[in-house]
Amino acid sequence: MVFGSGVRLAWIGLAWIALLPPAGAVVGGAEAPARNAVMVLSSKGGVCTGIVVAPDTVLTAGHCAAAGPEHRVHFRDEAGAPVLVAVAARAVHPGYDAGAIAGRRRSIDLALVRTATPLPPRFTPVTFSPALPRAGESLTLAGYGADGSGDPRSTGTLRSVALPVIEPYGPSRILVWLRAAGRAGGCQGDSGGPVSDSDGVVAVTAWIGGACGGLTQGVLVAPQRDWLDQTLGLWGRTARWR
Repeated sequence: MVFGSGVRLAWIGLAWIALLPPAGAVVGGAEAPARNAVMVLSSKGGVCTGIVVAPDTVLTAGHCAAAGPEHRVHFRDEAGAPVLVAVAARAVHPGYDAGAIAGRRRSIDLALVRTATPLPPRFTPVTFSPALPRAGESLTLAGYGADGSGDPRSTGTLRSVALPVIEPYGPSRILVWLRAAGRAGGCQGDSGGPVSDSDGVVAVTAWIGGACGGLTQGVLVAPQRDWLDQTLGLWGRTARWR
């Protein structure tokens, strides 16, 4: 796809902003190896995290890839320079509802994005876990998001934090909620990132309630396995399941 010079400059500027030195992305988190996560950028300025599912396929939140603006998958090359990869196809879960939060409706906030060219071999596909976690379990949230300080330079480095599962509305087969006793959790830019147990990715971060580091909500992947496998199958791809 051909873009005018203004759009190209906007993408380049957004990429460099995302790669400025971090100040602690993922509130309360520590830096994590970026082996199976990338960034998903919007031409409107949105920054999200994406989970590598296949060499050219990324799972993210539905609101990170919904129809409208152009998107790019973004990562650093071995020299640390920003790389932007065009998107060849995208599939938003049919259960995604853009107005769900305002209307207090259920939404399955997931999307798959296929890149025009494969990611470098250093990115390895994740394994999905079929687990349905319960209250009291500890899961690890990871993402490229901000640290809650309001400084855009805090985005761009993958960080992770262990958080306990809570059940604010009782057990769910759609969502999982995480909240620490202190200020730790997701922030802007962590949407689409992995929430994992010891066996693999169990959910995708979809929503942060209140201030950064507060309640974090994820969409469970096991109940959406049929959609994931069928969509990937149409693209000639497969997911790894435990």
